[in-house]
Amino acid sequence: MRRTLSVATVLALALATAACSTAEDTEPTTAETSAEETMTDDVMAESDIVDTAVAAGDFTTLATALTAAELVDTLKGEGPFTVFAPTDDAFAALPEGTLDTLLEDPTGDLAGILTYHVVSGKVMAADVLTMDGQMVETVNGAELTVNVDGDAVSLTDANGGTVNVTATDVEASNGVIHVIDGVLLP
Repeated sequence: MRRTLSVATVLALALATAACSTAEDTEPTTAETSAEETMTDDVMAESDIVDTAVAAGDFTTLATALTAAELVDTLKGEGPFTVFAPTDDAFAALPEGTLDTLLEDPTGDLAGILTYHVVSGKVMAADVLTMDGQMVETVNGAELTVNVDGDAVSLTDANGGTVNVTATDVEASNGVIHVIDGVLLP
């Protein structure tokens, strides 16, 4: 029952954010609209990391996982945080049944994976571009490796998997979101 209420709360936040938008704040979106195109400056300036991601519409799986792992309140906290946010497509690319298995024990491996996507502090794209080859400690204590090739940035997880950063510097009231095309595994 508690999980259902939490998911309902996240969905209510998404609806409230959408209802508060004006025609000037949003642009029409299509099924092909990417996450970075749906995150407007007005929404970001007023919303925390969770609300900003929910308003984008391409992070419903992430929002569900954060709720199940009881991490929503943490990411709505003061911060600042840098979140490498996997899109719904990134979660869909996981091997079949992986997410369902993780959701069965949300405060175990799922929480560890989600906190592996968070870095303390506000790290902007300009900062990341100077970090080629550097290891970055995540909130769960494990490290990621930053890879920079010109303007392209990717992250390599502890298992050797690499994900690409597809959008950067999505500012929120308590940090910044960088969109990634895969799920990092500690």
